[in-house]
Amino acid sequence: QVQLVESGGGLVQAGGSLRLSCAASGSIFSINAMGWYRQAPGKQRELVAVITYGGTTTYADSVKGRFTISRDNAKSTVYLQMNSLKPEDTAVYYCTARRFTGNPYWGQGTQVTVAS
Repeated sequence: QVQLVESGGGLVQAGGSLRLSCAASGSIFSINAMGWYRQAPGKQRELVAVITYGGTTTYADSVKGRFTISRDNAKSTVYLQMNSLKPEDTAVYYCTARRFTGNPYWGQGTQVTVAS
């Protein structure tokens, strides 16, 4: 089992910045990538960004150039630096840990609200 603990959400004005953190614990040897998804009210959960242990990153087109994902393997922690936030970025952000086999793990989610 892997436990994911997220932090860093909150309320910010449009154009502002937030940094999300997600710390993994437990059977972290089974993880090959970590990342973030988000879900806005009435919408499906969507990929925001993912980073592999080797450092390969993937971003949603809507956040490219504004968000940066990074990780500290020694701390089993992944970060999402979000700049130039827009009201449409408002959502619950979920940390995820992908395993080599089996379903991914999910965090409990953290609310990000961007006021216009």
